[in-house]
Amino acid sequence: MRRYFTDDRIYEVLQTAAKLGINLFVSGTNQRFADLRRRLEDETGFHINWACTPAGSTIDNLKADIDRVKQLGAEICMPHTSWVEAHLFIEKREVADAPEVLDYIRQSGMIPGFSTHRPEVLPIAAERGYDAETFILPFNVVGFLCPVEVEWQAALINYCPKPVITIKPLAAGRLTPSPGLTFVYDRIKPIDTVAVGVLSPDELRENAALAEDLMAKRAHADPLQFTRSKEHLKAQSPG
Repeated sequence: MRRYFTDDRIYEVLQTAAKLGINLFVSGTNQRFADLRRRLEDETGFHINWACTPAGSTIDNLKADIDRVKQLGAEICMPHTSWVEAHLFIEKREVADAPEVLDYIRQSGMIPGFSTHRPEVLPIAAERGYDAETFILPFNVVGFLCPVEVEWQAALINYCPKPVITIKPLAAGRLTPSPGLTFVYDRIKPIDTVAVGVLSPDELRENAALAEDLMAKRAHADPLQFTRSKEHLKAQSPG
């Protein structure tokens, strides 16, 4: 994938996002993405908001990466799950150093939040009154990277008063778009959103069309992919 995803191919995806009105991307602290994002805005005038996930083994390392996120121009700064999980203490119902880190992000002029794979972070943040405006959390029908049952994951997303950016809706390629996105959009709040990885403009267009139908509660086409092994099914297929 790293060999395939040249700058030109990434830029094609960003151009397609601009045409579709998709204006939020999620990634780690990445100079390459920052440069391509800036190029897109210079050439088209379209601005992509960036939810960036810094990391670090210590609070000083994390703050240094937060400084880099600010320098790269991200609007939303969400410490990565690798830092959050290392500082999550369930028995104390706290994320250690969270107030200091979130305040540092706020003082840097960015919107603070948490990127996590641990759903406990959502209710703990609410209980503690942490200044976290949004959360990243995996959510998909097969429970990939979800540490509790998907029903619990859905409940915690819906109980959360803040917007949640759900990731891994297709379980890293284990699901096709229709069942994967339908499950997630049927179970998140109106203020939540879905981040899905794509490899090409065609994938982005397909996923975006499906997402728009799901958000608007419209019926959507679910085209079947035919191969030679499915020849005997054609007579029975609605497609």
